Amino acid sequence: MLFPKNAQKIPAGIWALGFVSLFMDASSELVHSLLPALYISLGVGMAAVGIIEGVAEATAAITKIFSGALSDWLGKRKILAVVGYGLAAITKPLFPLAQTVEVLFAARFIDRIGKGIRGAPRDALIADITPSAIRGAAYGLRHSLDAAGSFIGPLLAITLMALLSDKLTLVLWFALIPAVLCMAFLIFGVKEPEGIPASRDQDGKRSFPMHRADLAQMSGNYWLVVVIGALFASARFSVAFLSLRAMGLGLPVGLSPLVLVLMGVVFSLSSYPVGLLADRMDRRFLLAFGFAALVVAQLLLATATGYLLAMVGVAVWGIHMGFTQGLLSVLVADSAPPQLRGTAFGIFNLVNGIALLFASLVAGMLWQMLGASMTFYAGAAFAGMALLLLLISFRSRHWT
Repeated sequence: MLFPKNAQKIPAGIWALGFVSLFMDASSELVHSLLPALYISLGVGMAAVGIIEGVAEATAAITKIFSGALSDWLGKRKILAVVGYGLAAITKPLFPLAQTVEVLFAARFIDRIGKGIRGAPRDALIADITPSAIRGAAYGLRHSLDAAGSFIGPLLAITLMALLSDKLTLVLWFALIPAVLCMAFLIFGVKEPEGIPASRDQDGKRSFPMHRADLAQMSGNYWLVVVIGALFASARFSVAFLSLRAMGLGLPVGLSPLVLVLMGVVFSLSSYPVGLLADRMDRRFLLAFGFAALVVAQLLLATATGYLLAMVGVAVWGIHMGFTQGLLSVLVADSAPPQLRGTAFGIFNLVNGIALLFASLVAGMLWQMLGASMTFYAGAAFAGMALLLLLISFRSRHWT
């Protein structure tokens, strides 16, 4: 059968990195699934939510470009991944300790710095470890396990909230357990391959990347992926808005983590199969389907009159994640020079982070001034623009 045959080919290091992502995502999403309730308990307004979420995610993206370039210069990826995941782990206590919006902002900011440090080196390391013929499956597996963590965390949050009588602060402390497991898998389960090419100048000396000559080595396909990804990110504001939308339509606060559970289950179940397909067919059509799914999800959330219909929109949102996140990573890896992969992922994530910051800020302001529906209508418009650009590119580019 196709599934087990490819599963056996995936290197052990990819499985380890997948479980690293699973445990850290379980830790982070346990916290994030309860953030809307924490925002409400601290009296944080919607515009402030947009600022906090946008700045947090943009910080992660900006940090990625420097960590990615540094990993190219060093020819080492794992040490930066350890630092990044370690930062995220040690900042988990800040969330239950937060009594003001300033502390909450600091917690999100520091946590996202850790995400930024680990992101590009980890994504480049996957390409270093994996043969190109199964790269779609490898990235799909990593995203699938990551998405599994994204629904395990909220499930833990729901269970613990029920068992501990909705004691929010106490439940948040449990996020430390999967964070520690994450570090164990990373330190002992991931072996960095020898001979990762370091970036060098024209004289053959090791040089820090991000020079104009280095950027000129990036292919036209790579820059097209960056542009399309940025436009797409403009339609993908923080998932905190999905929970807030469902709660606004009647979903009980204690069940709000179900939003991330549903999205994570659908994302996890779809990501790996899509990765397998990406190794065997034209990736543009899979990506176009994912973009179209986001348009549908945004429209469902915009027009929902009850939280059940909103949850349908959340499920479709999960489908679009499964069809796009791994594919975009594969396209970056395949279109970038091996010695500049970290830089390539860093640039891609920086541009996408700026777009996400813009999207979250606009989403918060639209919500506060014009209501929730307008926020999701605007998201549908941006997703439609990204889909249109992708369809236009079909005639001039061929991604395999």
